[in-house]
Amino acid sequence: MNTTHILITGASSGLGAALACAYASPSVHLTLWGRNGERLNSVAAQCRAAGSTAETVVQDLRDVHAIEAQIDRCDENLPVDIAIFNAGLGGVTPQGRLVESAQRAFDIATVNFTAAAMGASTISERMVKRKKGHVVLIGSVAESIPLPMSPTYAGSKAGLKMFAESLRLRVKAHGVFVTLASPGFIDTPMSRQIAADKPFMITPEKAAAIIIRKIASRRTEFALPWPYALIRMLFLMLPRGLKRAIVIRLPSE
Repeated sequence: MNTTHILITGASSGLGAALACAYASPSVHLTLWGRNGERLNSVAAQCRAAGSTAETVVQDLRDVHAIEAQIDRCDENLPVDIAIFNAGLGGVTPQGRLVESAQRAFDIATVNFTAAAMGASTISERMVKRKKGHVVLIGSVAESIPLPMSPTYAGSKAGLKMFAESLRLRVKAHGVFVTLASPGFIDTPMSRQIAADKPFMITPEKAAAIIIRKIASRRTEFALPWPYALIRMLFLMLPRGLKRAIVIRLPSE
């Protein structure tokens, strides 16, 4: 029986954990990355109970210098078939601050964009050499909306969208697929930090099921759940002045 090797970052909770559990089966080997070793081991145990083999890597993605070596080691042990770069930082500018701190901007940009781009580039190079593989980047519908309360988050996700499109053009001819999944609100610890209304919010399990189905069909880009695809399309059609008038009225915390 052939084994599918799936790498998932940010797998200790939320969407990453749901993706790991949804993929877990006797024909799958999972490599799970996360910052919290205890939670990561708990997710891995659930995956093993479903018949999957699983290894854990406790990795803070702000330590970008370790990413390339960790991915090389992971891929050398068993070639990665699907690499899902899910880890991310979010939230809104803390109350009492007019703008984000430099450290907060650095952390969000590093995890959401730099680490994901470095990881995707590293594994793509290896996939290109064997002429197969699938890279999945978890973005956000915020990539299309300038959010005054979360400027670095919105900017990092916009950058990730452009990176995904560019990488896809670079590796497509070599048998490597690149998918960008752009969720709206998912019921995760990140979303719970936001006090404002969260329309169309779905569970991590439902989001994972949608993403896995789209990966299997090799979709290049999609928003989820479906109302966000419509909202994003309509927002992008608006005049710039009207867009600004809308976003400036969004809750600030």
